[in-house]
Amino acid sequence: MAGIVSVSQKDLAKRRQKIRRQRQITIIQAIWRTLAISGIAGGLLWVALQPIWVLNTPKQIVMKSGEQLLSEAAIQSLLVISYPQSLWRIQPNAIADSLKQQPTIAQATVNRRLFPPGLNIEIQERVPVAIAQNPQKSAPAGLLDASGVLIPVEKYTLVNPSLKLPSLKVVGIPEQYRSSWSQLYPSLSQSSVKIREIDWQNPTNLILKTELGNVHLGTISPQLSEQIKVLAQMRSLSAKIDFSQIKYIDLKNPASPLVHMNQTN
Repeated sequence: MAGIVSVSQKDLAKRRQKIRRQRQITIIQAIWRTLAISGIAGGLLWVALQPIWVLNTPKQIVMKSGEQLLSEAAIQSLLVISYPQSLWRIQPNAIADSLKQQPTIAQATVNRRLFPPGLNIEIQERVPVAIAQNPQKSAPAGLLDASGVLIPVEKYTLVNPSLKLPSLKVVGIPEQYRSSWSQLYPSLSQSSVKIREIDWQNPTNLILKTELGNVHLGTISPQLSEQIKVLAQMRSLSAKIDFSQIKYIDLKNPASPLVHMNQTN
């Protein structure tokens, strides 16, 4: 019995020694792991603080709209960044938000670039669908996108020098019709009748200048889509009416359209 007890005590002593050794190894591994992580973090911090990671000039910024690279002049006009500036102090989200405040830009994504140091920026431009012409001024007030955002022509041509101006013109004061534009444009864009101009000088009588002649719609109302549908149906009148003799088409009541002809002697 004493022999059994003696062997058990030896086994217990060996087990305790093995456990202590395992604990010591675990502690040493943890220390080395901590030192390694601290070393890596310190190294990254050292690298990050080196002068190379500095934005010194707009030439370090690459800005693209689709596959098109924007010029340095365009980048400078769109971005407000002080130089030099640490690449790590720059906040990409803040820059993206500031770009989206520009009337020409709908969306923007900004990322830091490490090699070579700089910024990669991708923008999505607003697409102009009409020229806004203020009757009180000779020059265009700007360009309108489908949602009614007014884009200065010079801003847009700087970003997109190959801009082709829209064929549709809107005559009126933009501040007066902008809230209704997003309701009107989707209906007009679906029209099979070509519309050259929208005369919005009188808010109570919207006038469309079309290939069929001038069309009076009255005020913007829920029956707008029906008015546009009836206008398309009036193409069939070409066999009965000389459109060049039409003074205007009255579609204020689409259920009862009226065609006013020029007076002939």
